[in-house]
Amino acid sequence: MAEPTLIGEAMTGGYGKGADILHGCTMAVERGEIAVIVGPNGAGKSTAMKAVFGMLDLREGHVRLDGVDITDLSPQDRVARGMGFVPQTHNIFASMSVEENLEMGAFIRRDDFRGTLAQVYDLFPVLKEKRHQAAGELSGGQRQQVAVGRALMTQPRVLMLDEPTAGVSPIVMDELFDRIIEVARTGISVLMVEQNARQALEIADKGYVLVQGANAFEGTGRELLANPDVRRSFLGG
Repeated sequence: MAEPTLIGEAMTGGYGKGADILHGCTMAVERGEIAVIVGPNGAGKSTAMKAVFGMLDLREGHVRLDGVDITDLSPQDRVARGMGFVPQTHNIFASMSVEENLEMGAFIRRDDFRGTLAQVYDLFPVLKEKRHQAAGELSGGQRQQVAVGRALMTQPRVLMLDEPTAGVSPIVMDELFDRIIEVARTGISVLMVEQNARQALEIADKGYVLVQGANAFEGTGRELLANPDVRRSFLGG
């Protein structure tokens, strides 16, 4: 059986010399798949995402991309290998135009990236309309589109999203999820942390429920939505 495109396996670690936040946590995503990490506040969801992206040192466990161990690589080197990461906050250059933000995403590219820029504008038409506007003047949902679009400019094989719908309206959330589905359909693997657990699991090929930094439940999105323990503990019944 082929190994997943990306896997963080048996990850244990935390920040600096502090206590471990992750305890043997494992998550994986296949090509063109949407994998969602959900769980209560303080469960270690964003920490798990950052561990996979190399933003904290693992005391145990490994991260592999396309079968290659990248555990010791810096986040910058992981981007060069094909990983894109969109943090929850501070994810745009507010004083720069939308187009300048997107061009910044192509900083590692040495080829002509205009085709990718056109693809981002096809995915997010409002960004093309507002391409000369300062990104900081956009709505919350539009700023998230800029952040996702900028990550896509690196032509990632894996796109990692930390709370992409935080602070946006339900309508904007649905629109963002629709765009994320479109991204996955192009063959890009999507690994996403999301507080809106029910809605995220509805679009997920697979889901991971974390509790206190460890895997509590995992399965397809549909399986987790149907699991009475998951529904009672994390989805409000």
